[in-house]
Amino acid sequence: MGPTVDDHDENFWLFGYGSLIWKPPPHFDKRIPGWVDGYVRRFWQASEDHRGTPEAPGRVVTLIERSHWETLGDNHHDAPKSVWGVAYHIKPEKVAEVKKNLDIREINGYSIHFAPFQPADASAEIRALVYIGTPDNEQFVGVQDPQKLAEHIHKSEGPSGLNKEYLLNLDKALCELDAEADSHIHDLADRVRALDGPSHADPRSPSFHRSTSTREAEEFEKTA
Repeated sequence: MGPTVDDHDENFWLFGYGSLIWKPPPHFDKRIPGWVDGYVRRFWQASEDHRGTPEAPGRVVTLIERSHWETLGDNHHDAPKSVWGVAYHIKPEKVAEVKKNLDIREINGYSIHFAPFQPADASAEIRALVYIGTPDNEQFVGVQDPQKLAEHIHKSEGPSGLNKEYLLNLDKALCELDAEADSHIHDLADRVRALDGPSHADPRSPSFHRSTSTREAEEFEKTA
């Protein structure tokens, strides 16, 4: 049985390293960029309920403990020392509601864990809840060839939208955080943009940031 959560925790923090970065949970009152150590982020989790279907699962990110990842023979991309993302503080009176919604949102192979989160502003370390699809869950697909993975993401779609939007939004969100480079995410995004053609801008380019500087920074993920 996994860790339990106090439904009225006054210090409930949630770490987002995928869609939660740009599509936050409801009822948060603080949002802090930062990172966790000891993990590697990979698009190695099948998605049957959001970015794919049971018949044609998409791909979303999960975290793998670095010590285990080092045994898997993943020679395609380096892994940064830290996994960047965002921590959200949830209002105490809303913890039970948010936790219930997240359990639905992350039901497809993810389980609850806790990790020490380091805020980018060098403030005190935070104990944060994080949903992880561990290697023993049925949706974990393991090491993937980057080009085949990009092509799979490019063609996949589910109830929450196109799989490539998830990838490209994550790439853009990490750039906006000024995060440590994640070659796995950036390379997959570049491969998908290449499949889309030359008109699709790279969020790391100055022209992209000029054209998007007045757009809304965040949107909300449906949780039902």
